Amino acid sequence: MARVRVLSETQRLPGRTVTLAAQDLAARLPRLVLEARRVAGTLAHGIHGRRRAGPGETFWQFRPFSSGEPASRIDWRRSGRDDRLYVREREWEAAHSVHLWIDRSASMAFGSELAMAPKCDRAVVLGLALAESFVEAGERVGMMGQAPPRAVRRIAERFAEILADPRGSDATDMPPPTALAPHDEAVILSDCLSPAEEWEACIAAIAARGARGHVMMIVDPVEESFPFAGQAMLEDPEGGLRLRVGDAASWGAQYRTRIARHRDALEAATRRRGWTLTIHRTDRPASEAALRLMALVQAARSGMGGR
Repeated sequence: MARVRVLSETQRLPGRTVTLAAQDLAARLPRLVLEARRVAGTLAHGIHGRRRAGPGETFWQFRPFSSGEPASRIDWRRSGRDDRLYVREREWEAAHSVHLWIDRSASMAFGSELAMAPKCDRAVVLGLALAESFVEAGERVGMMGQAPPRAVRRIAERFAEILADPRGSDATDMPPPTALAPHDEAVILSDCLSPAEEWEACIAAIAARGARGHVMMIVDPVEESFPFAGQAMLEDPEGGLRLRVGDAASWGAQYRTRIARHRDALEAATRRRGWTLTIHRTDRPASEAALRLMALVQAARSGMGGR
């Protein structure tokens, strides 16, 4: 599927466009980090129990005391209600490894007058906010292809430094197709405008060993409705292809049909792997998308699945 946008009057050389885009993102990162922290503060993200006994702080269940166990494990208050001795078990709380991927390709720079932020800015804010929330819950977070999962303080600043480093600039529009460990999770933030078959192959590669995943498709409201009329010039900002449209209003009907078909294919690709796909419009608050994604993560970990 071609990525389209209305051309501005200013046309830049491709190499200079990439350089300026990287510099612009670096300049915006301090503000985006602050916004990410604000969004992270709205997330009530608790520790994810594994629903089995083990090391942890959350009460799991009482069970009868077995001969040979240390007497220090006996819960005397509970045992005092009965003629038997009981042991208090805690729920096992295992840290997960979450692998983020933030699309920073050329198409993500688009932001219409209807949007609250460009797609790239929204993806960065969501990625940093989610990283903060996961680490706060005691989990490890990494950036696919750029940083291994870690549980460190001020993770948003650390990831912002990676995003600002031009040597690690990632202009690709697909995450690296690397198989993650069986209990790891992928969180992909992208406009998902590459062909659906490419996404299906990428998701299959990442999930080959059983990793779970969540794809959040970030779209501008103009990309949803294509509210143009008359003549328009459209451009693929990554491939450089151009298309002159004589009647944008009638062409828009075909565009919306193709968008719907593309999303159906993406949903089918994620569902086949037990992943989730959710759509976030940039005219909606970032906190709304973050809460939705957290709910999907928790549902998947509870074995509930969900879309």
